[in-house]
Amino acid sequence: MPFASRRLRSGLSAAVVAAAGFNALGLWPVATAQRVQFVIEAVLCVTALVVGLVVVRRVTGLSRWWRVTLLAAIAVYLAAEYLSRLGHAPDLSPTAPAAAVAGYFVAGLLFASSMVLLVRAGHNDDSTRSVRTWPGVITTVLDGLLAALAFSHLVYVARLGAMDGAALPRSTNSVVVFGIAAVELVTVVGAVLLAMWYPPYRPGRTNYMLLAGSVITLTSADRLLAYFRSVAVTGTELWIGVGFVIAPLLITLSLLEYPPRPRPPRDETEEPTNWAQLTLPYVGFMGSTALLTFHVLIGARVDPVFISTYLAMALLVATRYVVAMRVQRMLTKQLLDAKRRLAHQAHHDALTGLPNRLLLAQRLDEAIRDGPFVLIFVDIDDFKVVNDRFGHAAGDELLCAISARLQNCLGPGDTLARIGGDEFAILIAGAVGPPEIVADQLRVALRSPFSVHGTSVRVRASMGLVSPGSDGVPATSDDLLRQADNSMYTGKRLGKDTAVVYRPPFSVSEDFPTALRQANGDAPPGFQLKYQPIVALPHGNPIAVEALARWTAPSGIQIPPQTFVSQAEANGMGAQLDALVLDQACAQIKAAGLDLDVHINIGAARLGSVEFEHVVSRTLARHLLPPHRLVLEITETVPIVDLAEGAAAIRRFNALGVRVALDDFGAGYNSLTYLHELPVQIVKLDRGLAMGVEPERNLLLYRSVTGLCEALGLNVIAEGIETADQAETIYMAGCGLAQGHLFGPASTLADIADAAVKPY
Repeated sequence: MPFASRRLRSGLSAAVVAAAGFNALGLWPVATAQRVQFVIEAVLCVTALVVGLVVVRRVTGLSRWWRVTLLAAIAVYLAAEYLSRLGHAPDLSPTAPAAAVAGYFVAGLLFASSMVLLVRAGHNDDSTRSVRTWPGVITTVLDGLLAALAFSHLVYVARLGAMDGAALPRSTNSVVVFGIAAVELVTVVGAVLLAMWYPPYRPGRTNYMLLAGSVITLTSADRLLAYFRSVAVTGTELWIGVGFVIAPLLITLSLLEYPPRPRPPRDETEEPTNWAQLTLPYVGFMGSTALLTFHVLIGARVDPVFISTYLAMALLVATRYVVAMRVQRMLTKQLLDAKRRLAHQAHHDALTGLPNRLLLAQRLDEAIRDGPFVLIFVDIDDFKVVNDRFGHAAGDELLCAISARLQNCLGPGDTLARIGGDEFAILIAGAVGPPEIVADQLRVALRSPFSVHGTSVRVRASMGLVSPGSDGVPATSDDLLRQADNSMYTGKRLGKDTAVVYRPPFSVSEDFPTALRQANGDAPPGFQLKYQPIVALPHGNPIAVEALARWTAPSGIQIPPQTFVSQAEANGMGAQLDALVLDQACAQIKAAGLDLDVHINIGAARLGSVEFEHVVSRTLARHLLPPHRLVLEITETVPIVDLAEGAAAIRRFNALGVRVALDDFGAGYNSLTYLHELPVQIVKLDRGLAMGVEPERNLLLYRSVTGLCEALGLNVIAEGIETADQAETIYMAGCGLAQGHLFGPASTLADIADAAVKPY
């Protein structure tokens, strides 16, 4: 089992090191201890050969060849050691035989080759490639210089002992001594650099670290022996010789098979911690510092070359530290950026970039704690039709356009969130007016068509609104979202394009056609009229009012006009509703004593209805209202199929003295054909014309339409005027009549009578 084999390796390694350390105590003669040390070294080399041969039979490719090369290096090194230590009489000559010297050179080259093959084997087994950056390249160069200077220090101060045969290859030939020093220098520097570069997760890293450690240990111990002989320090040979035992032990362990370290999930730009890279550059500097300190303590002369190179090392260490700190700052910045990206992704919608349900819930909790607010749940009606017709890519594009338009309606402290496929939620913090007004503004913003793949698409939305404390008890964010969601779906059941305010108990037992039928000609409970002024520019003086129907269901839900009007038309009660509005408007305008004309909306289906014409005549007579003060606005609920019959009906209204207006011109069914065929007196321009983003184009459009209507002898009223700039634009275009929130919201006649309409 892996655990058992690990324990076995650790136990045997500890036993070998303990035996070498016990032998270094010198409890018997030095010559005997040196022979015992060599025996341990030789046994370990033989063990490495046996272990390597066993492992080589199980592996293939480069994993086999680097082991074969290493086995050859061990065999050659062991033979050279035998010839050098036991194959000649050390008292006759301090140098090794020529065959041993050659063996040391060959072994060194084989060790270096095995390390290169090992690295290549791990490189081929891994599919990833490390990304090298300029700071990484600079750090690698600095690390190489540090390793080279550190080992060069050891070689330099040990040069006298090496020339005396105390270091491998135990030769007094200067060419041989400098040659083996160059081989060792290249091998050690390469081993250190590869150890720092080798990624922690790559196969073969453990093998390489053990092999590199054995090579560095062997060369360092060899040079230390020469150094101590150079400075005439005795009694350390056996302790330093322990390195010749540890080196083959590490080689034996490096030949084994190790599973690669599992690579943790991470970002592609994030590198795992490489402890070799963090520590090895400073180990060499610490070794040089210890060597310099020992040299000074024993009173040896410090060479100027050694001092200057040591100062150069200190400068390189400082430079590397600065580079490392810069890299660390870069990594820290990358980590913080990654955390910000993750936090943003966790709290925002990927498509629109809006806050998601999680972030909305957090802000809703804050709003519950801090003060008043309004929560609006928005669902786009019939959005599936867009996906089916144009495709999901077009649907995504439309969702982004809708979110941008809704965002423009909100203040900086408000939150617009996407909480589902075509569902949005709006949190308006702070004191606000009636929620219905906010919903109306949002519906107006969505009324202008959207461009989807070159086609104009109109969007309608159903909304559920809720305020804190609607049911008198504290509510959580989940409770409020559920209440807003329920109110929105209740509005969908009543008819789409609705805005329903949550009021407990939240149930609807009656619809508008039922309520209208049960009223028997009277106004059903919750039904009332509001009026919006129509003004003359430039001073904004009111000349007329438009009657707008409003209905609050018995449950307290305020149903949008387009919803209950559509329900009445669908149930064949449109004429009854128009007659009710006409009767109440004439009665209220007469009772208020206002010298203003009154505009009444009627469905296009009423044109050609003789019965409805009689209703108009009787209503005007009953309330003593002069016919010229009544304007009937033809709405766009259904198209006028028979234009000739419609024109005849309008002429009959004109004969009564009642004027007729074409409502929402520029949208719906109203077109230039209506202007040509229908003898109307007034044209009301749709509010969508005022929503353009280019003032110059708006001015040209208004000027063209106004000029056309004037040429036909028609009065023009611009609807949807909400800003002073829009009012100025239509006035410059020649349109002298306007209607919109700029001149006053829908209110009662009493409010209009009491408050003077302010000039825009």
